[in-house]
Amino acid sequence: MRSMLERPLIPLASLFWGLQFAFLSPSLALILVSLYGATPAEVGWVLACYNAAGFVVSLLVPAWADRQRQYLWPLLVCSVLNLALTVALTLATSLPWVTVALVVFGAPAGVGMSLIFAHLAHGGAAPADLMNNRAIVSFAWVAAPPIATALIGWFGPESVLLVIAAIALGNVAITLVLLRLSRRQPTHSRDERPAAKAAEMGHTRVGVAVIVVAFVLVQATNAASTAVLTLYVSVGLGLPVLWAGLALAIAAALEIPALIGLGRLTGRFPLVRLMLFGCVCGIGYYVGMALVREPWALLALQVLNALFVATVSGVGMTLFQQIIAGPGFATGLYTITRRVGNIAIGPLIAIASTPAGYPGIFLACAVLALVGGATIGVVGRRAARRADGLGSAD
Repeated sequence: MRSMLERPLIPLASLFWGLQFAFLSPSLALILVSLYGATPAEVGWVLACYNAAGFVVSLLVPAWADRQRQYLWPLLVCSVLNLALTVALTLATSLPWVTVALVVFGAPAGVGMSLIFAHLAHGGAAPADLMNNRAIVSFAWVAAPPIATALIGWFGPESVLLVIAAIALGNVAITLVLLRLSRRQPTHSRDERPAAKAAEMGHTRVGVAVIVVAFVLVQATNAASTAVLTLYVSVGLGLPVLWAGLALAIAAALEIPALIGLGRLTGRFPLVRLMLFGCVCGIGYYVGMALVREPWALLALQVLNALFVATVSGVGMTLFQQIIAGPGFATGLYTITRRVGNIAIGPLIAIASTPAGYPGIFLACAVLALVGGATIGVVGRRAARRADGLGSAD
C-alpha cells in the first residue's frame, strides 16, 4: 500500500491538477481574444490545433509510462511544461507563437491528470479511491471558473495566467515530494497492480473497441447538452440566462457527492450495472429537458444530470482501468473518448436549426445515451459470462 505520508499528497495533487485546467480551459478563448486579438475563427483554429496535439499525446505518453511502470517522472515533466506554458503565453507577442506554445507545452502538459489516476491504479487503488479523487477534481471545477471570471473582470486576463503559474509551481513541488517518498519506500512494500490483460476480464479486443465507441456516444451527449444549455434556456425557454448558470452550478456541485456515493457502491455492484444506472439517469434527464418549461423543473432535473455525469466520469474511468491493460493507456484512452465526443457534437447542435429545435437536441442525446448504455450493458454481460467460462475451465 501507499505510505501514510503519500496518501494526503495524492488528493492534493488531484486538486491542483483540477485547478490547473479549471482555470485555464474556460479562460483560454478570452485570453486569445483579449491579449492577442484573435478573431472567433482564429480561436477555433488555435483550439483545434491544441486539441489535436492533445489527442495524440494522450495516447503516447501514458502508454510510454505503462512500459516504464513509472508515472511520477512524466507527471513532473507535465508540471514543468504547465509552468513553461504560462511563461510562454505571457511573453508571446503574436497568435502564431501562442499556438506553438499551446501545442509544444500545453498539449503534453494536459496528460498530467491521466498520469495521476494511472499512478493511483498502478499502486493498487480501489475503485472508490479513484472516484474520490475524481470528486476532488469536480470540486476544483466548481470553485475555479467563478474565481477566474472575477479575476479577469477585476484585474484583466493576465491575472489568470499568474494564478495558473502559481498552481503549476505547486504541482512541481507536490510531485517532487511524491518522487522522494517513492524512492524511500522499499520495493517489496509497494503494492503495485500488475497490468491487467483484457482476456482475463473476459473482454476481447473487439469488445473493448465497442465499449470505447459506446463511451464516445455517451460523452458526446454530455458535451452537446452542456454546450447548448445557455442558448436553450435563453432562446428556447425564454428564461433569463441566470437560470442556465444556476443549473450548471447545481449539477457540478451535486456531482461531488454523487461520485463519492457511487465510489462506495462499486464494492457492492458490478461496474457495468452502475453504468447502466447512470445511462438511465441520463436518458431521464434528456427527455425531461426536452419537455421542461418551468425553471424549477430545470433545476430539479440537474439531480439526474449530476448522477449521469458522475457515472460516466467516475465509474466509466474505473471501468476502463478494469478492462484495458496498462493503467496509463486505459486512462489516456478514456480521455480520448471525451475529446472525440466533444468533436462529434456538431451534428447534434445542428438539430437546433431544424423544426425539432432545441428539444430535438436533447431527444437525440437521449437516443444516443440509450444506444451507448445498451451497448455497454450487452458487451459487459457477455464479457462477464466469458470470464466465468474461463474461470470454470481453470
